[in-house]
Amino acid sequence: MSNKVILVVLDGLNHSVARQCLGYLNGLIESQQATLYPITCELPSLSRPLYECLLTGVRPVESGIVHNYINRCSEHESVFSLARQQGRKTAAAAYHWVSELYNRSPYHPVEDRFTDDPALNIQHGLFYHWDHYPDEALFLDGEHLRRRYDPDFLLIHPMNIDDSGHQYGLDSPQYRNTARKADMILSDFLPQWIAAGYQILITSDHGMNNDGSHGGTLAEEREVPLFVIGDRFSHQQSALIAQTDICGVLCELLGLLHDKPSAEGILR
Repeated sequence: MSNKVILVVLDGLNHSVARQCLGYLNGLIESQQATLYPITCELPSLSRPLYECLLTGVRPVESGIVHNYINRCSEHESVFSLARQQGRKTAAAAYHWVSELYNRSPYHPVEDRFTDDPALNIQHGLFYHWDHYPDEALFLDGEHLRRRYDPDFLLIHPMNIDDSGHQYGLDSPQYRNTARKADMILSDFLPQWIAAGYQILITSDHGMNNDGSHGGTLAEEREVPLFVIGDRFSHQQSALIAQTDICGVLCELLGLLHDKPSAEGILR
């Protein structure tokens, strides 16, 4: 069983749209190669606070990252920092706010867009700062990092679903079709990752509403998917997992010493 992990965060993906529109991932569920768990995101249902939650296991009201315009490095141990401290290799193809949380803040595109520094928490990075940066390019960035650096932990974080939701709203063909496109892109890469033995988690930070926004308590803003793939997972439908558990699950999969909360029953 492999202890290398890929986390894909499909920014802004609502759970019901994931269930209805991600045909390839749902096909993996039907063939018993993946399991889908519902997740209720923490509050406020905003991006930067929930990147911090996913990667540190700390709720926004406790981390102090409570809105998108708080621009500083995280004050908590993350899966990136724990992995680096324990001799593991880290990488991310992600929105630049992730670089600001775990490497350096503020982000300077010339200096930080391409990162290759073993002293940083995210040692190998390809970061972007355009919400419309194509998902196809972002997944290629992530695959480049995987093949070139062979990281133990790789984050891949595309933004087009969220961008489409902000432009057109939850109940729109544009939002649903952008989710379908991400599923098609994943269908090109997932077979390779599965064959290589990676443990894979695919989730979202938050959902979307019909106002073309998020941040509040509506179910469509808070309900997000968690797909898990790999032989380290129990694939038991009865397992319960909170968004604050995901960091601990990642640490367990990586074999890291940690004190993060972790879900009972999701791992073998």
